[in-house]
Amino acid sequence: MALVRIDGDDLVVVIEGLDKIWALKSSLTIPLANVRGATADPGIAADPKGIRAPGARVPGVITAGTFHLDGEKVFWDVKDPSKTVVVELADERYARLVLQVDDPRATVALVENALS
Repeated sequence: MALVRIDGDDLVVVIEGLDKIWALKSSLTIPLANVRGATADPGIAADPKGIRAPGARVPGVITAGTFHLDGEKVFWDVKDPSKTVVVELADERYARLVLQVDDPRATVALVENALS
């Protein structure tokens, strides 16, 4: 699971627990200027993931790490698709972040309010 917070002009994502090992990342910091928006999207878990490099994928258990699909890099950290938030990015290493959070609606509101 990921914790998402706003720190000044940055979106900070902290990867929790063993997900750090699976995702091979403990945190991501993205300037808010490069965040296009966030949506709750439990259906994205059924979408193709692409090539995993580096990371872990055990279908129905966890998808974590960097995945390459159609020329884009996407960061995943999802175990429970019902709690998935997608953060769209521009001019960043990743095109989007697909994250499991505790409260998807609150996380989307946090990001969208920070962008307003």
